[in-house]
Amino acid sequence: MTDSKQFDNYIGGEWVAATEYSTNINPSDLSDVIGEYAKADVAQVQTAIDAARAAFPSWSTSGIQARSDALDKVGSEILARKEELGQLLAREEGKTLPEAIGEVSRAGNIFKFFAGECLRLSGDYLPSVRPGVHVEVTREALGVVGLITPWNFPIAIPAWKIAPALAYGNCVVFKPADLVPGCAWALAEIISRAGFPAGVFNLVMGSGRVVGDAIVNSPKVDGVSFTGSVGVGRQIAISCVSRQAKVQLEMGGKNPQVILDDADLKQAVELAVQSAFYSTGQRCTASSRLIVTAGIHDRFVEAMAERMRSIKVGHALQAGIDIGPVVSRAQLDQDLGYIDIARNEGARLVAGGSLVTCDTEGYFLAPALFADSTANMRISREEVFGPVANIIKVADYEAALAMANDTEFGLSAGIATTSLKYANHFKRHSQAGMVMVNLPTAGVDYHVPFGGRKGSSYGSREQGRYAQEFYTVVKTSYIGS
Repeated sequence: MTDSKQFDNYIGGEWVAATEYSTNINPSDLSDVIGEYAKADVAQVQTAIDAARAAFPSWSTSGIQARSDALDKVGSEILARKEELGQLLAREEGKTLPEAIGEVSRAGNIFKFFAGECLRLSGDYLPSVRPGVHVEVTREALGVVGLITPWNFPIAIPAWKIAPALAYGNCVVFKPADLVPGCAWALAEIISRAGFPAGVFNLVMGSGRVVGDAIVNSPKVDGVSFTGSVGVGRQIAISCVSRQAKVQLEMGGKNPQVILDDADLKQAVELAVQSAFYSTGQRCTASSRLIVTAGIHDRFVEAMAERMRSIKVGHALQAGIDIGPVVSRAQLDQDLGYIDIARNEGARLVAGGSLVTCDTEGYFLAPALFADSTANMRISREEVFGPVANIIKVADYEAALAMANDTEFGLSAGIATTSLKYANHFKRHSQAGMVMVNLPTAGVDYHVPFGGRKGSSYGSREQGRYAQEFYTVVKTSYIGS
């Protein structure tokens, strides 16, 4: 399966070699080299930004049908190749193959959705308070946008940034996470053949400290959309605001999944397992805090432990596997560190938490579940970003709601209940941007807004029609008779 081919950056409509390349390794099989991927230097990033700046005037005023056709072509090819691209994603990031194919399908549908949005651009035509005067309110492209994406969704998150950026007439400089350049390159290669003029879309792979910093600090970049860690996001915000560039941030989460006494126990266990551990727990929407009321607590802990014994961990491409590997050695070490922290703080390990031996050498970890934890433990406060969750026992719904909101984050929150009263109250009073009732706290459909509150997000929402809030600027024009 080893492929030593080199994959270059895409700048100004051409594939451009780099002086340095990084090795892309399969976390399910450390002997499997996916390829060698270019690492851009500052000069290449500046060239990409200049190419985008040069392409912007004509692209931003181009016909909307051409934009729509190009985006639709990208979406159609992604969907036609979903099994092939899913295999690449599973090899590169470690999602199970069904999850990987699902993510690729989502990416294809995102491009098709925004192909339609090109033809649904709208504004307002209003009478002025002055007789004989009319007002037009329109939206125009923001300009050159820098898009910086994480490793956990290596094709879906790039898609939900790139597609609206291009749909609304912007030019793109795209930096994927250094851990997962393969899916980004494959997506860029599809985009390169879809009919976009040279410079409209540019791919610059490499480290955040080099490529990311060059994008964020360039006076020629009008806006930056970033998904990643809290620390990096806050630094990006400071840099962008200081030069009055637009900024959009999606960062961390410490999402609660509330289980009430009246919940259907089997359903609650299944959605908790999916919320906490699927995608190896490597989702910003993962529920790592399971907040359980006293009347169902003991039965829930027992049922969770029983359910977790049936979870199969292994090679992401192997049939029948529920959870693939952790993405990297560094992330595995972080997960194991938090498991030790939880033990030392006095939490009780109910299930998992140990390394798993498979036929291939990889970063395999049995999902860890802790009970007897408290709200002030680090395991309850800090984002692990791995298959590690803890159960917190509370007295009743009111205590559960307070506990759910007791966090600096506010991305996603879930509740398992058969009570319409509690479901409606939780939807209204949960301090999260996305609320799930009797469903896992996974992502949302591609046509609706994604984003959170408090320390999880900053700026306007992503996805759906709400994406226009970031990628466009509003213009008000007056017309006299």
